[in-house]
Amino acid sequence: MGYTIATMTEVEHAQHHHGAEHAGGHSGHGHDDHVAQFRRLFWIMLVLAVPTVALSGMFAMIVGYSPPDVPWVSPVLGTVMYLWGGRPFLTGAVSEIRSRTPGMMLLIGLAITVAFVSSWGASLGVLHHQLDFWWELALLIVIMLLGHWIEMRSLAQTSSALESLAALLPDEAERIVGDGTETVAPSELQTGDVVLVRPGASVPADGDVVDGSADVDESMVTGESRPVRRSVGDHVVAGTVATDSALRVTVTAVGDDTTLAGIQRLVTEAQNSSSRAQRLADRAAGWLFWFALSAAILTAAAWSFLGQPSEAVIRTITVLVIACPHALGLAIPLVVSIATERAARGGVLVKDRLALENMRTVDAVLFDKTGTLTAGKPAVTDVVAAAGRDENTLLALAAAAEADSEHPLARAIVGIAKERGLAVPAARDFTSSPAVGVTALVDGATVRVGGPRMLAEAGLAELPETGTWRDEGATVLHVVVDGTVAGALKLADEIRPESRQAVAALRDLGIETVLITGDAESVAHAVAAELGIERVYAEVRPEDKAAKVAELAAEGRTVAMVGDGVNDAPAIAAAAAEGGVGIAIGAGTDVAIASAGVILAGSDPRSALSVVLLSRESYRKMRQNLWWAAGYNLVAVPLAAGVLAPVGFVMPMSVGAILMSASTVVVALNAQLLRRLDLRPDAALRALS
Repeated sequence: MGYTIATMTEVEHAQHHHGAEHAGGHSGHGHDDHVAQFRRLFWIMLVLAVPTVALSGMFAMIVGYSPPDVPWVSPVLGTVMYLWGGRPFLTGAVSEIRSRTPGMMLLIGLAITVAFVSSWGASLGVLHHQLDFWWELALLIVIMLLGHWIEMRSLAQTSSALESLAALLPDEAERIVGDGTETVAPSELQTGDVVLVRPGASVPADGDVVDGSADVDESMVTGESRPVRRSVGDHVVAGTVATDSALRVTVTAVGDDTTLAGIQRLVTEAQNSSSRAQRLADRAAGWLFWFALSAAILTAAAWSFLGQPSEAVIRTITVLVIACPHALGLAIPLVVSIATERAARGGVLVKDRLALENMRTVDAVLFDKTGTLTAGKPAVTDVVAAAGRDENTLLALAAAAEADSEHPLARAIVGIAKERGLAVPAARDFTSSPAVGVTALVDGATVRVGGPRMLAEAGLAELPETGTWRDEGATVLHVVVDGTVAGALKLADEIRPESRQAVAALRDLGIETVLITGDAESVAHAVAAELGIERVYAEVRPEDKAAKVAELAAEGRTVAMVGDGVNDAPAIAAAAAEGGVGIAIGAGTDVAIASAGVILAGSDPRSALSVVLLSRESYRKMRQNLWWAAGYNLVAVPLAAGVLAPVGFVMPMSVGAILMSASTVVVALNAQLLRRLDLRPDAALRALS
């Protein structure tokens, strides 16, 4: 998170305890409310700043024109701007004083307060006319509000992780009462209730199957890519889906005791964990605060010692006002805003600036398998035909038999037949037997497609070539035509072609890739071997995924967790909490996206390289801008203090204003250079190689 977000969190905390309204005079809830408040506040202050600056006598003298004779406009409008537009910074300054962590807010608060007091003194004739800083006060507040609005807008979050988790549960549950059912909300279920889960419906609560058998899609919770057969005595989890048959389930856990609620708690805890990363702009602001305060004290002491008390007041106030870093207030937000905009055009959405900063230091990337390195759905990856059979004819027969089935494996078989442009004949007399297979009459032949139970029932042996497929964790389906084994199909979660490039490129950068999955050991190691990944965590449940992130962090690694499912959400959030980065594949679930600091809009894992490139380049621009911004202070403050007075030079306020404006312009132009960055995966791959 950026310095202004952090300090504004403190502001809101303080306002909550004091019963005050939020900045801008309105109470608001949520990140979007705050963005809207600061947008509105910025535009209002900009409108007030125009006459305040234009009618300021000091500004008119610097620029060289004669303002209309309306001397009280600038003081009145300037006071409104100080009390209204400056309120967030003043409250933040108080918060920093209480926490004894001087930073940007205290520096801004000190500058606008000194400018406000000295300007009133000049307007009332109590202080020298050179101390009329109404124009400086107005510009300072407008620029700082602009920087804060830009940053908050760039960090606006798009969804709620907790709402996404709750959305996995069905809106209604069918509770069995006597010989019938009644429709109730899942929240009304109690332990011991028996519920009916129809084909295609979600399980409303954790429980044990008491009747029926079905392939259950648990990928949203466990990460297992293949549907898992659940029958009497097996445990099922809320949010999972019965794909092909109905189940009767006795509820064993409801509410906060469910697995889904446990994941929800893990996400909440990880998101609420504070990061140990030190914010660069906060450090710079802290240093500048002490630098400005020390310079002001030395200035006052030196000029007083020289017997010029009036000059001591002028020089001291000038130092405190021009020390406020206009450019520093925009240095980071501008880079973030441009970087996030450029990233979005390249298919990368940055939600958390700290994640963007941390990505440059990542030395271990933890990839979820299902849906991240793989497509997340079964695909036919190999076909073997029995002697005398043609492979394409075999596929056409299998696709014809499976055409009327909605099972994911059937869709994969039909899909590859279409890809190959095969002529699939019509089938009739289709029947399906759960956990066994399907049967249909195709061109006068009886075609059956199924697993080992189908072969056992028919007294047939599987083809010898399929033994190695099973060792790799693939699903094996045999095709039987008129009682004879005609061939076999290998179905597995297909590896994305881009995954190989992503892993190889990360390895070349010295970044270790780690595979983590809820799948079986054999499946995980087969995928890892094909991709060249040496470190594998298999059969890992959601709660343990977050623990694996912590384990890597304990080794001193900066971890990026890349995933797409609900099961990845705690680990994605935990990576950020450990000072790393949580990255969600945009094609994944809302909860994974909401838990992540960085979202890849597509499904290309090479986009992780785009994030590395963006992180390195934006950090370089941030450092350059901070040096430009701080450099202004390092040069202007001593000159404003009169360090060269012994040789006859005291920097006029007009020169200080020009330097201040030039610094802001340089920072803005430097940030614009980020727009040239090409974040397409191929381009990022070339740039980093």
